[in-house]
Amino acid sequence: MSEKSAHPPTPPPTDKQRHRRGFLAATARVLVGSPMAIGFSSLVVTHLLWLLGLVRFMFPNILTEPPSRFKVGFPDEYSPGQVETKFKNRFGVWIVRHEYKGQPQIYALRTVCTHLGCTPIWLEAEQKFKCPCHGSGFFKDGVNFEGPAPRPLERYAVEIADDGQLEVDKSRKYQAELGQWKEPESFVPV
Repeated sequence: MSEKSAHPPTPPPTDKQRHRRGFLAATARVLVGSPMAIGFSSLVVTHLLWLLGLVRFMFPNILTEPPSRFKVGFPDEYSPGQVETKFKNRFGVWIVRHEYKGQPQIYALRTVCTHLGCTPIWLEAEQKFKCPCHGSGFFKDGVNFEGPAPRPLERYAVEIADDGQLEVDKSRKYQAELGQWKEPESFVPV
């Protein structure tokens, strides 16, 4: 038996099959188009992507930082011994009304540990700042008393503005170990 006799001959396609194939071919031509249309379409899409990239380039990412000078309220809004934490997240500062070396004052402490730069937290019950990273502890006046922190917290400049409010200036820092906490810009006497 030969191979030709093993398979019966394939019948020619019917009109219905031809119509179905013609429909699929016509649909493919409409959806895809001619090779020239495909080329122009891809060229247009490429140019649109380049244009969108150019527009995105013209508006770069900008990180806005809070101002270096800001007002934190009137001095009489702070009670003796108070540590105000509401400015910690936005401005990175605690406003404290406390005595330092017997002198009552209001000062702005920087919220950065002097050991490795972590952010300490204020523990109201224990009346101290505690760094969660390595355990440094600071008194209410910012002086370090436990842990690896080598020096006290830094202060920012604070003054009474023209409208009577306290104004903090983060562009000027004061360090206790350099004797800068004695400077009148580092605190407001009360």
